[in-house]
Amino acid sequence: MSEGRGVSAFEHIEALVANPAIYALGDLIPVPPPEAGGRPRHYPGYMVVLYGALVSVYRSARRVQTELSHPDVWAFVQRSVRRQFPNDPSRWLPNPPMRRYHYAYARDRYVVAPDVWKAIEETFESIASRQAIELGLCDPQAQGSVTHPSLDRMLYADGKVVTPLYTAKPGTLRADRATGEVREVRSDPDGHLHITGSGEPAWGIKFVLVAARTRDVHGRMILGVEWVPQPGGEAKVAMECVERLAPRLPGAQGIIYDTAFRGVHLQALLREHGLLPIVPVTAATGGKHSGKPRVERTVLVGPVEIKRSDGTVKKVQLYARAGAPGIVELDESGDAVFTEIRRVKTLRRPNTDGTWRWYNDYEVPAEAGGGMVRIRLDTTDDDRAKRFNRTEHVRPIPPVDPDYARLYPRRSDAESINRALDDSMWLGRAHTVGHARQRFDLLGYALRVNSVAVHLRRAQAPPGLAA
Repeated sequence: MSEGRGVSAFEHIEALVANPAIYALGDLIPVPPPEAGGRPRHYPGYMVVLYGALVSVYRSARRVQTELSHPDVWAFVQRSVRRQFPNDPSRWLPNPPMRRYHYAYARDRYVVAPDVWKAIEETFESIASRQAIELGLCDPQAQGSVTHPSLDRMLYADGKVVTPLYTAKPGTLRADRATGEVREVRSDPDGHLHITGSGEPAWGIKFVLVAARTRDVHGRMILGVEWVPQPGGEAKVAMECVERLAPRLPGAQGIIYDTAFRGVHLQALLREHGLLPIVPVTAATGGKHSGKPRVERTVLVGPVEIKRSDGTVKKVQLYARAGAPGIVELDESGDAVFTEIRRVKTLRRPNTDGTWRWYNDYEVPAEAGGGMVRIRLDTTDDDRAKRFNRTEHVRPIPPVDPDYARLYPRRSDAESINRALDDSMWLGRAHTVGHARQRFDLLGYALRVNSVAVHLRRAQAPPGLAA
């Protein structure tokens, strides 16, 4: 492990230059044909990607230009590239150092074009997934099961509202005090009012980041970055990211998310992708953000059969409270008493059409008569006929489960990602205007994070084993 030590700017450069993703993404930036005229490109395409990643290191593109302009820094970058390509002079960097206007022109002219960005996004996710597996994340051969998932095989994600460079709302007018001229204030046209997980409004552009991490302090890998076009669309965009990433991470066992995921999303994760959702349950009323006492939601699931150890079978009505199933019986006073049943085993069964069906085996406490019961977890056709949203009310691993207490705290690392992203921006505001440029900024941030994780892991590998 890296024992929490810091990472210098020079080590960030070294890690980025050693990351093959930089060159693979740079090769996707189109090069105009000579017959089109104009001045030939002075720097290779990968330098645009590297420059964008360094923006998150130095906190502004202008600062990157200042740092690269120092002869020692630029010479270090040149030497680092030559070590990667000792026999390919076409990859070497010329003099003088790259300037900010070179970067901005290539970004705005080529990178943010929809077709180019689509290729960049797919390539980034593919390479990031392979590197995550290299670090031991989402490895199908690793420890962990669907009954007791491993944190190394869990994805986690969250939405992030990036504060715009210009905080005024589009259409805001302001009069010049000297001339009286009324002008529209500069603003970000892609900004929207979003509601955060704490229920507070936030103006800006929202993105979803999907990640995984090792136990190393620098072992975080950001696997996907996607823009949320409209308020309220976070869960849909997050599901689209998962759909792309799941086939690339065959060892992934589940995803940790907040209450933005509802029953329809949990059903898709379970049935279509075979992934366990570790998601809290919304309260019936109250909660910590409302200032009122939390009251858990209790719903009727339906009849089930409890198999006793003596071979007898008892039919009871099953309920679910806060996502955990249980039995409701009347006490001596005639009051309803809810008794939770303990999850013993989780079962994932494949269907012939490539989908999955899920079950939990539960043990009934002795005070409730004892026995075992199996409960379906994904929504069935019978549930739909009864208009019962099973995945919304019955969690595979509910908050009262010991495995939930072990797994769900990993979601706090998503908040850490968001905070570190804020710290990579000058005054906590976006480097650029518009979702397309900001998405490339976030990709550069992700490349920086991933490069450090891979670089430090390879540096720790025994001689001859480092890739």
